[in-house]
Amino acid sequence: MPKKNMNDPFQLLGRYSYLAFLLPVSTFIGYAIGYLLDKLFHTHFLYLVFLLLGIASGFIELLRELNRDAGNQ
Repeated sequence: MPKKNMNDPFQLLGRYSYLAFLLPVSTFIGYAIGYLLDKLFHTHFLYLVFLLLGIASGFIELLRELNRDAGNQ
């Protein structure tokens, strides 16, 4: 496998645009899963549980990516 060139502006743009969308998308997906499960099981609290799980997973992945980026330099 070829080594990644971290000075390539297109690779940096792709990596940081991924980070910009990471937290909102994971939050929305968590909410959507909870909303659908609320409709399926006729409850009113699962959207909140999965919203919090989506936010937590977004932050965890964001921290992993930032740590990986800091380790490369």
